[in-house]
Parts: sequence; structure tokens; C-alpha cells
Amino acid sequence: MTLFEKIAARQIPAEIVFEDDRVVAFRDIQPQAPVHVLVVPRKPICRMGVASAEDAELLGHLLLTAAEVARRVGVDQTGYRLVINNGKDGGESVPHLHCHILGGRALEWPPG
Repeated sequence: MTLFEKIAARQIPAEIVFEDDRVVAFRDIQPQAPVHVLVVPRKPICRMGVASAEDAELLGHLLLTAAEVARRVGVDQTGYRLVINNGKDGGESVPHLHCHILGGRALEWPPG
């Protein structure tokens, strides 16, 4: 099981801000912004680059949930960034597809 599967299964504690039968959202333990929440599908998909057409509905749900979570944590009006890392050079550190919601301050562009 990946770290995120263990969090979703409540085997590892996390500050969960939203969950349903398909995704779980929780605060990042090493936040890169005042608001840093991860939205993780319960289905273990290694990374975006290996998602298939069968995952289309889940991927849509992931993004729509990210928008809902952004509203719940209060960054929808001021703005936020959604990030999906893919592979080592993309910054992926956990081999389980997830979306970062970053907000609570002005974010620079280009990133990193």
C-alpha cells in the first residue's frame, strides 16, 4: 500500500478535510503555501501518465472535488493553484496520483 492508501484507510493519521467514496483530501504535512491540501483518489493509480480511458470519470471527479475543497478551505475567492506532479523530474514523491491545492498567498510564475 502507498502512503496515501494508508491515510485513506486510516492506518496513518492525517487532517482530512473532505472524503467520499472515490477520493480523500487532507492537509499536506510539509505545506508549500499557507493552504496546501492533497486530493487523492482511493483507487491506486500510480501517476497521471499511466491513467487510462477507464479512469476518465474518476479524474473528472478528482478535479471537481479539488474545486469544492478549495471552497471549503477558503481559497476559492482569492485564487489557488492545482498541481499534479508526474515522474521524478515533475516532482513526484509518492507513486500515487494526487492533486495539490496551493493557496493562501500570491503564487509566483513560473513555478519552481
